[in-house]
Amino acid sequence: MPRGLNRVMLIGQVGNDPEVKSTPGGTTVANFSLATNDARKDASGAWVEQAEWHKISSFGKTADVVSNYVKKGSKLYIEGKLQTRSWEDKNGSKKYVTEVVANQIIMLDSHGKENKSGGNLPKSGGKVNNEPEYGDDIPF
Repeated sequence: MPRGLNRVMLIGQVGNDPEVKSTPGGTTVANFSLATNDARKDASGAWVEQAEWHKISSFGKTADVVSNYVKKGSKLYIEGKLQTRSWEDKNGSKKYVTEVVANQIIMLDSHGKENKSGGNLPKSGGKVNNEPEYGDDIPF
């Protein structure tokens, strides 16, 4: 019996430099936002663009690549799954967030752009495919 399908594919631009952390077990975690654009005609027939913002998380080798090569403005293809998590804030209110857990990232930028560590990005189409490493030690 099929268990279901949870798959997300996005192409967009990174909205902020990734926030990179490590779990107590040593797994790298990278979080950032990605904007995708959609266009539609308004009532007068003019085209209007609208941005949709997505929270992206990556783990392990994928997060390492994000840490080294992805920065605000980078154009990416991301494939992953939707995940919702919850927590209680300091006032005891329950909070929820739904994010895309990326297991494949393809960098769509042109060659030669500098990354934040001073090196060059891989050639356009540079690809990382890594299933996230989940465990009980994820600190969020």
